Amino acid sequence: MKAIRFALVGSGAIAPTHARVITSLAGAELAGVYSRSAHSGQALADQFGCAFYQDYDVMLADSRINAVVICTPSGTHAQFALAAARAGKHVIVEKPLEISLAQADGMIAACEENGVQLGCVFQRRFSPGVMKLKALLTEDRLGRLLYAGCYAKLYRSQEYYDSGAWRGTWDLDGGGVLMNQGIHYVDLLQYLAGPVADVTARCATLGHERVEIEDTATALITFASGALGIIEATTNAWPGLASRIDLYGSEGTAVIENDELVYISLKSGEEFRSRPIDAQAGVSSPAVADDCHAAQYRQIIADLAACQPLSVDGREGRKALEIILAVYRSSVTGQQVKLPLV
Repeated sequence: MKAIRFALVGSGAIAPTHARVITSLAGAELAGVYSRSAHSGQALADQFGCAFYQDYDVMLADSRINAVVICTPSGTHAQFALAAARAGKHVIVEKPLEISLAQADGMIAACEENGVQLGCVFQRRFSPGVMKLKALLTEDRLGRLLYAGCYAKLYRSQEYYDSGAWRGTWDLDGGGVLMNQGIHYVDLLQYLAGPVADVTARCATLGHERVEIEDTATALITFASGALGIIEATTNAWPGLASRIDLYGSEGTAVIENDELVYISLKSGEEFRSRPIDAQAGVSSPAVADDCHAAQYRQIIADLAACQPLSVDGREGRKALEIILAVYRSSVTGQQVKLPLV
């Protein structure tokens, strides 16, 4: 099998993670980096021994590149994705897929029309704990779902928001703690518990200055199954606490903390407990994060090599985006918002 040759679009904070993972995997090769910043882009390309492009069209014209990985600010994803699709490149996009459903739908349509695959990076789906819990749910081991909640209790300093002009803006960040950080847990919530039917929400900026977006959000949700739930997210939880998913079913309970399945108790008698991993700063270590990214990339490589749809494709990536946009609409209107959005 020929290696899938990837090129990174953007050289910001998340790009080195993708570069490390791509260069570590069989069946993958990092062929290039595009960045508007000659300094950071060239440095990243030099570090990983690949070509640097400061002209996106020139990179897209390179027939040796099979797929692009978009790591630019969220509100710019569509412009890079549409150009890549027209150039016949597969498109992998860091979360969120985009910041509006219209832009996300345009990306999905463009990739379908041009016969290329569109994928969204939700690497937490590929952690061993999440995969084990997904299998238990598929086997109906927890019974009928009664409640599902996600809690992203994170901390981000004022310096974090001040570190880039795009951070904390509606135009480029697309939102705050939900769109930027909490989207991983919103995605896991709907992936494990199923589609959301409606949300009633409140969002606010309580602990930071000079930002347009929320740093605290809460939402009451009803799932299509009839189960109830909650979304809770903040970047004000000093020093950063464990992020958690709770599922309560008619036949048992399961809890995930920081991607680790830490507790299962079933009425059948099965019980499992583990000591939670260190939750300092509310995030996994770089090694754990790389492992989850690597697991998703292995699946991406296998899917592309087999010419089959990606397991986390554009339509999957769209689901968490729609829920978050419904939360924002409910917060603004003060009303319950039903899904799908119209």
